[in-house]
Amino acid sequence: MVEANGIELTEQEAELYDRQIRLWGLDSQKRLRAARILIAGVNGLGAEIAKNVILSGVKAVTLLDNQVVHETDFCSQFLAPQDSLGTNRAEASLSRAQQLNPMVELKADTEELSKKTDEFFKGFDVVCIIGANTEQLLRIDSVCREAGIKFFAADLWGMFGFSFADLQEHNFAEDVVKHKIVSKPHEKTKTELVTSTVKRTLTYPAYQVLLDFDYKAPSYAKKLKRSGPALPMLRVLQKFRDDEKRDPLYSEREADLQKLLKMRDEVAPDLVPDSAFVHVFAQISPAAAIVGGAVAHEIIKTVSQKEAPHHNVFLFDPESCCGFIESVGVDA
Repeated sequence: MVEANGIELTEQEAELYDRQIRLWGLDSQKRLRAARILIAGVNGLGAEIAKNVILSGVKAVTLLDNQVVHETDFCSQFLAPQDSLGTNRAEASLSRAQQLNPMVELKADTEELSKKTDEFFKGFDVVCIIGANTEQLLRIDSVCREAGIKFFAADLWGMFGFSFADLQEHNFAEDVVKHKIVSKPHEKTKTELVTSTVKRTLTYPAYQVLLDFDYKAPSYAKKLKRSGPALPMLRVLQKFRDDEKRDPLYSEREADLQKLLKMRDEVAPDLVPDSAFVHVFAQISPAAAIVGGAVAHEIIKTVSQKEAPHHNVFLFDPESCCGFIESVGVDA
């Protein structure tokens, strides 16, 4: 994990991050100041994650994306200006991203994710992958596990979003609030709230657990009724990307909808209703803000080692407009 040994904040940094230091402490801010973050996939979701991570005051952020700015990006990608249409998405986002926090080192990388060697990912403390196929997610997660690097996978299809965290063995500090009796004996009982900090450890499984998860298991039936078909829907959307080498397009809405329904019948029959796929075309700005904010918050918690991160899947349901956490492949 990120070590803050030898890191000292300048007077200017201490002033800029004063509110954050009051919130999570000086040591946590020093860990953030030492962290190098990779954000691969600078679409609307990636822009939201980048914005929040940059504002938190990390040492460096690399924006990796070989795609060009498309008109659909303007639904949610606020870092790329309107006149950047047709240019590389990472490079187009660099100027506005730097204006958010000039103290953070920013770099744009235009190489394709699949062409990056395993060694490339070892230069970061946190790796966040957006919009990748299953093969790349498995490869990069394996590299990160071997090197002890924190791994996040995140995505947004229309208004349906998710994130997965593989933090391996993660140590963190958590504030626990308890009632303490302050009254004397034989007096009416009086209590006050006392906050203490405890150290805890959580163990996270690899990305493979999402692929191995059995949606048809009787033990999942109750959860399906309570929280909805988000997990099986995620697998259908990921399969579409793997098979079609792209995400569903609003310009091909009817044809892609039929493909999604066919894949649903193959992967998760009788689990996901037809209506669930209505909101998966193009990234929508409000959903990108919600999911991107949640993912960035998890990255900040992970680096600062303050408070418990999600354990281990976050899902945003467009029909209920609610986010919830599922623990997949996690030992009870």
